[in-house]
Amino acid sequence: MESKRQQKFSRLIQKELAEIFQREVPHLFGGAYISVSVVRVSPDLGLARVYLSVMMAKSNEGLLLEIRANTKTIRHLLAQRIKKQVRVIPELVFYLDDSAEYAAHIDKLFSNIEIPPADENEESSEEDEDDADSQ
Repeated sequence: MESKRQQKFSRLIQKELAEIFQREVPHLFGGAYISVSVVRVSPDLGLARVYLSVMMAKSNEGLLLEIRANTKTIRHLLAQRIKKQVRVIPELVFYLDDSAEYAAHIDKLFSNIEIPPADENEESSEEDEDDADSQ
């Protein structure tokens, strides 16, 4: 469970990183749309795990490698934005947020399930058993 301080700090980082990805460095990532899903901050506020959702990218893994290669630049831009609000600029570790893909996969699995209709004879025999049990 995160403390209030961690939650406030992670919201600040999430907001500022979203601005950075969409306004300041989109040219670094070939026009891919990058949004910041979640930021989890360590208790000492020295490490921020940033989960990214990516759209319109040729390769999500390739883009993640490119983001990780530019971590120093991104952290510097973050520092310029939040340096007067915080004492420590956290180390940034980026991950792909695959929860949307996972949800789509689960939906696809559910849509492919074939549930046969219930047999009318089974229903009436179950009702007869229930009536007998309740008496």
